This record gives sequence, C-alpha cells and structure tokens, in this order.
Amino acid sequence: FTHAHADHIFGMDDLRRFNMMQNERIPVYGNEETIRRLQSIFDYAFDSGKLRKGMPNVSGHIISRSFNLNGVEIIPVPLIHGKMEVYGYRIGSFAYCTDVSKIPEASYKLLTGLDVLVLDALRERPHYTHFSLEQAMMEAEKIKAKRTYFTHMNHNIDFEIHSRLLKNTIQFSYDGLVLEI
Repeated sequence: FTHAHADHIFGMDDLRRFNMMQNERIPVYGNEETIRRLQSIFDYAFDSGKLRKGMPNVSGHIISRSFNLNGVEIIPVPLIHGKMEVYGYRIGSFAYCTDVSKIPEASYKLLTGLDVLVLDALRERPHYTHFSLEQAMMEAEKIKAKRTYFTHMNHNIDFEIHSRLLKNTIQFSYDGLVLEI
C-alpha cells in the first residue's frame, strides 16, 4: 500500500475471493503508519488465527527498505503527500508514484533509468497534496523515464484537450490500460 487513504484501501474486502482461491493469508506491505491504520480500520482482516470465510485474511508487513516478494525486488520510494510521507514503489524498471506533492531529493536516485513511470497529475491548478499537471510534467522531465503515464486525474482533466500539452513520451492513464512489467 502506498498509504491508507480511503481511495487506496477500500477494496480490502474484495481480497476475500483470493483468500478462498489460495487458502492462505495475503501479505500486505506498507510503511509503519499505513500498516497501523490498515490494522485499525480493517481489524477483522488481521486476525492471526485460523482463516475466516467471508472475510479478507491478511498479514501486515512494515517495510522501510527494499524487499523480495516471490523473487522480485520491490523498492519503496519515499514521497511526500501534503505533510504525510507515503511510498511509491519501484519494481525493476517500472515505478508507481501516485498521491505525491513532492519528491524528496534522495528519492530521485531510486527513480533513475526507468522504462515506465506512473505519476500523479491531479488537475491543472496547484493542489496541496498532489502534483498539478504542470508540476507532473516538470517531474517527468526531471526523472526522464522512457514512458510516463499520468494517473489520479480528476474530472477537470480533459483527455483530448490536455493530451495535446504532453510530450510524446507522456500520456494519461485510462481505465483498462495494461502495462506489462
């Protein structure tokens, strides 16, 4: 999890089906604050006893540095979302950085040499907790991924009109977009 805001966590109950298929707890990862909030909001999902049918069954893992998941290295990328530290994640040459208003200087090293960057670009006007379209374009130019996809746009972003403002290495994400990593 990048952070524990409602629009990022309220699909937790949909994990039930995966628990039934796997017959085991699903590990979830995040920084200390994110896991603490998830355990508070979804206390029923974190029970360490026997798997419970009809409920999500997860195990929380606090991370602060890279870790391996099924042989794949996952690197948390510290980001700022308003006043809150959140994580983006890098997997190979792919990075996912949503809900960000500032990238700490040390995090740029974690974002070099990317093939694909997914980056927050909420709206045209500045916002306290998200990159504006202009800020996102500047950050994309600074990071220099081969392809950048903007995400987390609100209804004020018009796909056709605003796409004309983007360089050919940048485009807006859309429902149904599939990126292979």
